[in-house]
Amino acid sequence: MRNLLNFFLKYSSWLVLAFFIVVSCVLLFSRNPYQRHVWLTSAGTLSGAVYDAANNVTGYFNLREINDDLQRRTASLEAEVVELRRRLAVYQQAALRDSLAADPETSRFRFIIASVINNSVSRPFNYITIDKGETDGIRPEMGVMDQNGIVGVVNVVSPHYARVISLLNPNFRLSCKVKGGEVFGSMVWDGKSPGEALLEELPKHTRFRKGDTIVTSGYSAVFPEGIPVGVIMGNARGEDDNFFTLRIRLFTDFNSLSTVKIISNTDIDEIKAVEAESRQSQEQ
Repeated sequence: MRNLLNFFLKYSSWLVLAFFIVVSCVLLFSRNPYQRHVWLTSAGTLSGAVYDAANNVTGYFNLREINDDLQRRTASLEAEVVELRRRLAVYQQAALRDSLAADPETSRFRFIIASVINNSVSRPFNYITIDKGETDGIRPEMGVMDQNGIVGVVNVVSPHYARVISLLNPNFRLSCKVKGGEVFGSMVWDGKSPGEALLEELPKHTRFRKGDTIVTSGYSAVFPEGIPVGVIMGNARGEDDNFFTLRIRLFTDFNSLSTVKIISNTDIDEIKAVEAESRQSQEQ
């Protein structure tokens, strides 16, 4: 009690001054509308600034919680994307199987579905790697295609993987013809564009028009007859006396290869045996 009394005695002048200031302000603002308006406006501005600063501080401390929540949501979305990609791959493979089953011309051919795990399109000699190998029935010299057209031919096989010579490789040649015709030429990539190739050695008497479809000729044991390859864009270079050279726009989009099918000819061993016997008889 003594300390309290000493406090009032020590600061009595300041307390009296504060009392009169408060009384003066009350009288001033209660009796003068203009001063009251100014006071309320200033007080509102000050309190708004205080509240805004407090809100910023609170928001800053809530950032960690918000960031954690965003990370959880991002992880959940990434998991959904992975699952959707897996389902899409399953649906693509099912669609390929259905399309093959509906084609009676492919009865002597068996098709193996594979995914592309490596692919080049801009090199002078391009190759593709797939995730199926010898244990899956893949052998060298098997044809490879996708849902749009020809992709290439298998040339190297390991137990679980295989390398494919891409159509975008000058070492790969494909026997083709104009759809509906019988004469054939040889398709080869000239290295200019991953979406185009040349059809060479097409006999001069062949009838065609710009926009006609080019398909496989069937004159090999690798690809069935009639697989779409591309469309005629026009003459690629000057005509010689006996043959056309045409520029072809390819159906296969090599920049977005994902799922392919490997073509296994069930009669390949018999065909090779007959051809080998024929060569031996000619050599004798």
